[in-house]
Amino acid sequence: MQILSPARDKQVAFAAIQAGADAIYIGAPQFGARQAAGNSLEDLAEVVQQAHLYGVQVLVTLNTLLHEDEYATAVKMAHELYRIGVDALIIQDLHLLDFDLPPIRLHASTQCDNRSPEQVKHLRDLGFKRVVLARELGIDEIRAIHQAVPEIELEAFVHGALCVSYSGRCYISEILAGRSANRGACAQYCRMAYDLLDENMNEVLDDEGKPIHQRHLLSLQDMDRSAYLEELIDAGVTTFKIEGRLKDADYVTNITAYYRDLIDRYAERTKNAALIEKRHIYSRSFIPNPEKTFHRGGIDYFLHGRTAKMANWDTPKSTGEAIGKVVEMRGNSLRVRLKAGISLHNGDGLSLGAEGFSVNGIDGEWIKINKSLAASDFRLPVAVFRNLDVEFVKSLHSERKIPVDILFRETEDGFDLQIGEQKEHFVYSHEPAKNAEKAIETIRTQLAKLGDTPYIARNIRIESKPYFIPISILNEWRRKTIH
Repeated sequence: MQILSPARDKQVAFAAIQAGADAIYIGAPQFGARQAAGNSLEDLAEVVQQAHLYGVQVLVTLNTLLHEDEYATAVKMAHELYRIGVDALIIQDLHLLDFDLPPIRLHASTQCDNRSPEQVKHLRDLGFKRVVLARELGIDEIRAIHQAVPEIELEAFVHGALCVSYSGRCYISEILAGRSANRGACAQYCRMAYDLLDENMNEVLDDEGKPIHQRHLLSLQDMDRSAYLEELIDAGVTTFKIEGRLKDADYVTNITAYYRDLIDRYAERTKNAALIEKRHIYSRSFIPNPEKTFHRGGIDYFLHGRTAKMANWDTPKSTGEAIGKVVEMRGNSLRVRLKAGISLHNGDGLSLGAEGFSVNGIDGEWIKINKSLAASDFRLPVAVFRNLDVEFVKSLHSERKIPVDILFRETEDGFDLQIGEQKEHFVYSHEPAKNAEKAIETIRTQLAKLGDTPYIARNIRIESKPYFIPISILNEWRRKTIH
């Protein structure tokens, strides 16, 4: 069972690892479905080294459709990615299978439009080990695929931005701008503003009698299936994918930590021994909250049938968290009734519908903002959202530690020291300790000081008589063992 986090670059990859990802997906130098998120082989090698230290897998996106003269380059790149230790390739173009690929795991990208048992069986027969399911599938459709093809791994999106069209089957950008989404160059027409016209080319009126003019009619809210992880597990999903290969480290840290906590709580509740055994220890300076970083709202998107309101017509941008209501306006001053427990800070970003602004001063219920608003443009009281909480962003730090057992054992000519899987032997002349209790405690204390390594001591077992061993020697042995 995996949390799969996105990585725009190596810095974001490192953030995802520290926040609790079991795997990351990241773009290759070319041919990824996000042209703006490519990475050099040198950077990818660094990511692989860091990820594997924590037992985290690295999946690389090679998931665009290719032109005939690009296959040789793509195949060469696949071999280079295999050489540096990448765990799997995510691909869309099935013609790649006709070439001499390295013996690396292949995952079928969601761009393959994986939404039927027949399609998944076909991909299994071609040698794929995992399919990334179409976002539009309901829970019963996912279960049916798992029951029909139980031997293939199922990966499902659980969080992040949604396309208004079927994955891999959207051509509006190619038709209108010559920029193909299947080549990683989507112009995001679904985030633009439109007029809604009837058959006579007249603007349709909304429920308030206003023309639907320059509204974001195709801009879907974001997916949030965090409340349904157990259902997805029961249906056969083994990898929970967070969208966002263009998102920054703040977003990836927050959302990864959020799902890490959910999975860890699931492990405890169900007494899942495998999950509990591999669980790491996290030190965080924040409480994960998906509304605190890029957030367009949250829908489960067809998981249990059609969602009543899928799009946000007001804005394609981050709306953030609902924090209260504006009850009065005076130019660049607003009187806001905040929800219980909410406090504002200078520099916070707020929004009213499509209007965005920042906080420049706070005086009780009154806040000053960096623009003037006309009360006549709004129906007061109106809900206000915070899309940037500056204090929360400052607090975003997560550190991951791998629990290890330490064994210190006396031998004929010295001592064995084992920390996790790493083991060293040290020759040393034994000198009995004058204070046995203090000697054993000194050994225990010094061996536990794993400092800035990725490890933290879980159990320390000492199988030795009490000898006097200088602290400097113990520290040297510890450092040499953790190499």
